[in-house]
Amino acid sequence: HEVAVVDNLSTGRRENLNPRATFYEGDIRDAALLAEVFQRTQPEVVNHHAAQVDVRHSVNKPTYDADINVLGTLNLLEQARAYSVRRGSPVHVIFISSGGAVYGEPVYLPCDEDHPIAPLSPYGASKYAVEVYLKVYRATYGLQTTVLRYANVYGPRQDPHGEAGVVAIFVGKMLEADGNPPRINGSGEQTRDFVYVADCARANLLALIQGEGGVYNIGTGEESSINQIAMALKELTGYQGEITYGPEIPGEVFRIYSDVTRARAELGWEAAVELEEGLADTVAYFREQA
Repeated sequence: HEVAVVDNLSTGRRENLNPRATFYEGDIRDAALLAEVFQRTQPEVVNHHAAQVDVRHSVNKPTYDADINVLGTLNLLEQARAYSVRRGSPVHVIFISSGGAVYGEPVYLPCDEDHPIAPLSPYGASKYAVEVYLKVYRATYGLQTTVLRYANVYGPRQDPHGEAGVVAIFVGKMLEADGNPPRINGSGEQTRDFVYVADCARANLLALIQGEGGVYNIGTGEESSINQIAMALKELTGYQGEITYGPEIPGEVFRIYSDVTRARAELGWEAAVELEEGLADTVAYFREQA
């Protein structure tokens, strides 16, 4: 594949780019930039990860969240629609949604793709809004679409000072040991499905080939509590300090994990990296960076 990347580097780092990729620095809200990129690259596939991903930030500034996640995505879809007409065949849009935020507090567990949609945050609402728009663009304009609903992604290169990622945040604080201890919001008994970043990358490659038209949970199918994650990381890092607790965060679900039966059956995908291995690899990466 010939790859072009569009990123405004608000959270990403230029040094993470593969040198074989063509890079365009800019924002998906910039329609003129997107038009230029489509004209130059003539893509067959648009793999759309760009987003505002901080649940807390979406609760505080829902219009900002929607501006990026909804209107920015519509910019992208409009370019894909126009280019599909010009090239005479549809562009395939792979969209990264959320396997936690769109479902809200689960009615049953694990959550499969048919679970009721009831987001608790503007972030979850914006992600599902785009899923609805994708259905419209598929039915009305003939775009090809695939939706991947990620669980909680973790792994090397995640920003410990950034907008999301409890594993990276905890590892960063434990290795720095600067007197600012890791803090768990709530009791720590809330659970998540933690999926390793390399497994997510592999899911995207499979979706290029055989995912068109589907909606897929991408997770491990297992739940881990935040307390369990904190204790595992404490052992891996050798952290001797305390772990503090704070109030619960509005808009976040208490307990959730994914049913990945559909991804296994239709994409031939399942998570290959066990949590213990993934956490160890993540700690090793951050230790090397430090």
